[in-house]
Amino acid sequence: MKIEDPIRQVPANVITGFLGVGKTTAIRHLLDNKPTGERWAVLVNEFGEIGVDGSLFGSENDGEVFIREVPGGCMCCTAGLPMQVALNQLLRRARPQRLLIEPTGLGHPREVLTALSEAASSGVLDLRATLTLVDARCLADERYLSNDTFRQQLEVADLVVANKSDLYGPRDLEALRRFLSSSAHGPTKPLKVVEQGRLLPEWLHSSSGFTLPQAQTHTHATHPEINEQPIPECGYLRLEHSGEGFHSCGWRFDPTLVFDFHKLFSLISGIGADRVKGVFITQDGVFGFNKADSVLSVLELDDISESRVEVIDAQPGEWTRMESAWLEALSAA
Repeated sequence: MKIEDPIRQVPANVITGFLGVGKTTAIRHLLDNKPTGERWAVLVNEFGEIGVDGSLFGSENDGEVFIREVPGGCMCCTAGLPMQVALNQLLRRARPQRLLIEPTGLGHPREVLTALSEAASSGVLDLRATLTLVDARCLADERYLSNDTFRQQLEVADLVVANKSDLYGPRDLEALRRFLSSSAHGPTKPLKVVEQGRLLPEWLHSSSGFTLPQAQTHTHATHPEINEQPIPECGYLRLEHSGEGFHSCGWRFDPTLVFDFHKLFSLISGIGADRVKGVFITQDGVFGFNKADSVLSVLELDDISESRVEVIDAQPGEWTRMESAWLEALSAA
């Protein structure tokens, strides 16, 4: 039996930012522009219990992109075990030449980087620049300014990226510059301005400036791996999650259930939650739906194993009513 060489010094970047800032779109752009022939891996953490983002990144079929999801809130909780297990499995499977980590926008980036620093100290990872995406328009929302996670994301950033700049008003970007210059963590950090998550691959190459903080621990309740559970006879499985001042509800649907694309588009367009993301098998093909800031984008996908959707909002939703709406969006054919 062939003994593989140990995995050593894999360049690793954290791509962080608050809920709905465009991290998934940004990582898709990086994957689309990675050097040909390189194997890249993505470890993605989701606030909700239903894993959706992995499917939004696209197919792994080319053998150059590998995805691993850690749903259910902050992946660094419970002594970092979910993250350690997922990271080890992903590295063994992919043996990548670059690793991208996307923590949930409502997670704990400082603790994630602490866990990665431990892997770096053992020689497995080479920790590189942390990119923090910011939407300058959100500075007018007190939910961001008073949120500890938002402040942590700026604190750990090696590069701040003002995303969605095509949607800014005339004063938004200058307001962000003033905010960073007055912040305890902002003045020395470089700022880049992009549209639609168009990060440049060369921004990943710089080394990380993260230093280990004093030991801090936190835990959250954990659930059985719902993404591995069989779907019951009713045809769907649902799970709710709350934390960091937000609430989510996610659904998995049996792959035999086919949705009506136009009904889905209308339904998701009318949902007023902070974030809606889903992948669906429809009569017109397979599509990803991603809604943030009241803007819905639709992406055609190659294939998925089943339909999934997650809704996140600052207020608890009428989940049972929404569940009925998903079922009503099934194709009649």
